[in-house]
Amino acid sequence: MASQDWLSKDFYRVLGVPKDADDATIKKAYRKLARKLHPDQNAGDAKAEERFKEIGEAYAVLSDPQ
Repeated sequence: MASQDWLSKDFYRVLGVPKDADDATIKKAYRKLARKLHPDQNAGDAKAEERFKEIGEAYAVLSDPQ
């Protein structure tokens, strides 16, 4: 990923939370999606695997206090 690709992404939309969501809401949404889209639950589903990576990236960015 290029260094500025993440600037154009709406990570709140990826996790399905409002832009004013608190840390607990973000974490809850991430965990729910991660359970649903985890590769062990969706073996062979490339689309689910890509979405799983997207939510992981979104959570990493949104959970960082900086």
